Amino acid sequence: MKDQPAEQIDQLRRQIEGHNYSYYVLDDPQIPDAEYDRLFRQLQQLEAEHPELVRPDSPTQRVGAAPLAKFAEVVHARPMLSLNNAFDEAEMADFDRRARERLASPGPLVYLAEPKLDGLAINLRYEQGRLVQAATRGDGSSGEDVTQNIRTLASIPLRLLGQGWPEVLEVRGEVFMPRAAFERLNQQAREQGSKGFANPRNAAAGSLRQLDPRITANRALAFYAYGLGEVSGERLADSQSASLARLRDWGLPISPEQRRVEGLEGCLAYYRQMGERRDGLDYDIDGVVFKLDALDQQEWLGQISRAPRWALAFKFPAQEALTRLLGVDFQVGRTGALTPVARLEPVLVGGVTVSNATLHNMDEVRRKDICIGDQVIVRRAGDVIPEVVRALPDSRPVDAQVIERPSQCPVCGSDVVQAEGEAVARCSGGLYCSAQRKEALKHFASRKAMDIEGLGDRLIDQLVEQGLVQNPAELYGLQAEQLVGLERMGRKSADKLLAALARSRDTRLERFLFALGIREVGESTARNLARHFGDLAPLIAASEEELLQISDIGPIVARHIHSFFRQGHNQEVIQALLEAGISWPKQEPTRPERQPLAGQTFVITGTLSRPREQIKAELLALGAKVSGSLSKKTHYLIAGSEAGSKLAKAQALGVQVIDEAELERLKTEAAGLQ
Repeated sequence: MKDQPAEQIDQLRRQIEGHNYSYYVLDDPQIPDAEYDRLFRQLQQLEAEHPELVRPDSPTQRVGAAPLAKFAEVVHARPMLSLNNAFDEAEMADFDRRARERLASPGPLVYLAEPKLDGLAINLRYEQGRLVQAATRGDGSSGEDVTQNIRTLASIPLRLLGQGWPEVLEVRGEVFMPRAAFERLNQQAREQGSKGFANPRNAAAGSLRQLDPRITANRALAFYAYGLGEVSGERLADSQSASLARLRDWGLPISPEQRRVEGLEGCLAYYRQMGERRDGLDYDIDGVVFKLDALDQQEWLGQISRAPRWALAFKFPAQEALTRLLGVDFQVGRTGALTPVARLEPVLVGGVTVSNATLHNMDEVRRKDICIGDQVIVRRAGDVIPEVVRALPDSRPVDAQVIERPSQCPVCGSDVVQAEGEAVARCSGGLYCSAQRKEALKHFASRKAMDIEGLGDRLIDQLVEQGLVQNPAELYGLQAEQLVGLERMGRKSADKLLAALARSRDTRLERFLFALGIREVGESTARNLARHFGDLAPLIAASEEELLQISDIGPIVARHIHSFFRQGHNQEVIQALLEAGISWPKQEPTRPERQPLAGQTFVITGTLSRPREQIKAELLALGAKVSGSLSKKTHYLIAGSEAGSKLAKAQALGVQVIDEAELERLKTEAAGLQ
């Protein structure tokens, strides 16, 4: 009798998990809502009476954790790549042609097609069948830990159903908000007199990034799985569609609109069909995703730096609207670039009220023949960024005004200059220009740079306008007495900001480089610079020729980097930052000559004397690629005991098979080449 409550609880959990699967995955509920609620309350009562039997993966434990102070960073085991886009049938045809040519395919290719959900990409990590972590896509290399919030989504299993799942399984998919839930959320906001969300995507992203998971739990978010991240052991299946079918069997919902289609004509037919059905779906989509279904073909095509060659997002035409251009403002960015911004009669575009839109630069203004007073067509490019597409000169009013670029900076009055061959004009004021100073400080403090919590835009505006800070180094000399008395800044807030500044001193080199705001040095380039040089001093001393040896750096970026570190005022600020205590862990440079196995692909199988991850790390350090599946492009299969099917496949493909002793000899020879 002692085990009876445990057995009852276990049985109720299995029943509820089964009904969740029928409801969320199969879309075929087996019991009325009232009966489901009765089972759920019964489980809650039993767990309350026996708290020692409560488990983290119980259906009752989806909500209840304390609010977070901040989201932690998660480094993805495998990068979450972006997708290249097609915007017309010709671009789709080019994608299909390139794939057939690279694969030397005599006939049409088979693709897996599914709607491109307009939500937030998520990576779910299961270990031994239990959900242990969930992270946003972030920059593709790392994202935010949103595990507590993801646990509140009833459509995501906390424990996988069935059996046969790998020890480590990373599932990638999209969190989105159905339209009905979006309407309910905004109706509640209107009734409460608060501001609603502009569209379901913003609502989904905002709901998932709540620090209090109890708020997320009330937002009716949904999830569809569309791919895989890290998977231990053998791959799940030989095709994308079969892999997703296994995820579905384990309790993860996949798109019910998913289809296998053949050839370009099949792709175009599916695209047109989804375009016609778009408005009738329960959720927003902004296009269709096509992926080669055969995983061997995916592996053969591989990827470029940010996107796979075997997948494409065919976007629907951007939503457009007609309005009037009322005026043009020129914004000054952190690099001094002047950007013309259109002020518009407010108009609804793609569910968002647009009153400002980019005009890009003066070359674009002249090319499009846009004047103040014109009727203009506005669209959200990629359904995100509002832009003025074109004017309607035939209906131009007689009092229309030609748009002129200012000769002086609208912020500081310094001369505006434009280098020969460049489309962008810039303020020459440098640090004298408060707009550049403010934007440079905002960039320096941003989350992906120095991550100075509490140093928001309004506070930076005050610090600059009151002359307390003129460059990033001066942030670290601020005193509590200077901060107290600023708007919304009491003693407690001042102490919290100073503590955040102190924490930011301990950083990483790539973050520091990104924070400096060097022209055209984004996160990826900053990361490559940090890996290549290992520390700041050799980077500062590098010539343009040496910079050109680094991946993704061309002549223009090399010139910007070289010039930045040669300017006296930049050297002074960097030295002041170092004297303020900013530091980072030193690392060994990963230069090409230190990667003798670059370009070689290894696959590991069987039982080995050491953990696979340890062997993998050693190979990666020598520049090798370690894959989870075999193909003709694999150079070596490292086979331990009980190697299984991969050994037979390697022999059939003619892939060289080596054991651990041969691997050590290979590594020793490679190390001797360094």
